[in-house]
Amino acid sequence: MRFHIMTLFPEMVMQGLNTSIIGRAAEKELLSIEAVNIRDYTLDKHKKVDDYPYGGGAGMLMQAQPVYDTWKSIVDRVGYRPRTIYLTPQGTTFTQPMAKEFAKEKDLIFLCGHYEGIDERVLEEIVTDYVSIGDYVLTGGELPAMVMVDAISRMVPGVLNNEISGVTESFEGDLLEYPQYSRPEEWHGKCVPEVLLSGNQKKIDGWRREEAVRRTKERRLDMYLRYMELQECLEHLKKQKLLHMDMIELINRGQARLVYAKGTSICLQDKASGIYFHTAQTSEEGRSALQALCEDAKVNGEVESFVLHQDFMREIAAKMLDAKELMSCYQAVYTKKEKLPITGLYRLDGKKQDGVVKICPLNLEYLDIVTANYHTVDDTDYMKERIEKGWMFGAFIENELAGFAGMHTEGSIGMLEVLPQYRGRHIGKALETYMINLSLEHGMIPYGQVADGNEVSTRLQETLGLCFSKTMIYWMGKKL
Repeated sequence: MRFHIMTLFPEMVMQGLNTSIIGRAAEKELLSIEAVNIRDYTLDKHKKVDDYPYGGGAGMLMQAQPVYDTWKSIVDRVGYRPRTIYLTPQGTTFTQPMAKEFAKEKDLIFLCGHYEGIDERVLEEIVTDYVSIGDYVLTGGELPAMVMVDAISRMVPGVLNNEISGVTESFEGDLLEYPQYSRPEEWHGKCVPEVLLSGNQKKIDGWRREEAVRRTKERRLDMYLRYMELQECLEHLKKQKLLHMDMIELINRGQARLVYAKGTSICLQDKASGIYFHTAQTSEEGRSALQALCEDAKVNGEVESFVLHQDFMREIAAKMLDAKELMSCYQAVYTKKEKLPITGLYRLDGKKQDGVVKICPLNLEYLDIVTANYHTVDDTDYMKERIEKGWMFGAFIENELAGFAGMHTEGSIGMLEVLPQYRGRHIGKALETYMINLSLEHGMIPYGQVADGNEVSTRLQETLGLCFSKTMIYWMGKKL
């Protein structure tokens, strides 16, 4: 990812960003950061970039010409018009979901204003996003730009040493982060909570959840209320646990945004993928939830795809959203707490053993093989993103890729495929066993979705002990 910061103070920006995690990521070429001096593009021989505003008023205004020419130089170098963010108190407040959205871009241009602002004409010409980091006024846009670059960079694959830390921190799942402690065990008469010294991970996780809830209630009541709304939804969804496991896990993993909830009619959006999930007990309730979905989409973008959990909603949704059915499938859920045995299936230490495969994360070297052999999702960019995020894994025999599997953005295990020449050797079972065990390690409930009529996958899930929902769910998408 490449950041281009248009500024009057390039040294300030680069000194602040060329250190710590962001600086190391730039050294590894995981991202690049440049500060482009707006004064270098002024036509004034004294390097002046400001003038008095028409109509009078206090202070000076940055002129359109040097700002535009600076921006144009960046556009000419990258070969297209990237999103251009103007840092201003008048913009939309910057949030973690926005950081994730911006992290999907290849290039981002930041425009740092000064004085009393910038000539409106150039803003209309080049700016795509107006963003504020809070309801207060600073002397310039450099500090907000640095804040945004830091937050966005953390979403770039490989920047954080621990990938999981990027999705388990403050503001994820509408809970603040729990308190943490390091050595010594006692400091200034204060001791580390005993539960953290117990070695009982289940108790530790429970304590951390309780502390996160308590802290959120004390410090951010707005977030706590959103959290409690989702917990109420969770209680309804658990009444049909197998059918609603996708929605349950969205909430448990902190990915759910509540769009609508009234009685047993619930609509969530996955904050990571943008996919909507809908459930209702009656068609009347379902229509209300779909109407809320439509209104929400007007604000947040088109509805690319959504999931229904009742058969009677298919025709209604097709008409209301001008959509078509993409796939019908059963939820398959691993309901046990203990990991599956791996004896005779795979090993992770890389040692050779007859009949046993090595499983490890895939890199982009294997993207072409994956896209050539997996056809359920015909989207190369999506498969590339899954590999970059570290959620695609390959099974190797004698250093040759024999099959692969992964986790979809919304949380389901899938993308399982064994290459034709390696079928009949339990590689699919090895891959899914690995994915189930990995999910359990991260505190997730493993689940997947089996297309109606896929007998091979059904038998595999039954062999591994997964339980099936009694009724199907329906993936819907916009008509072409």
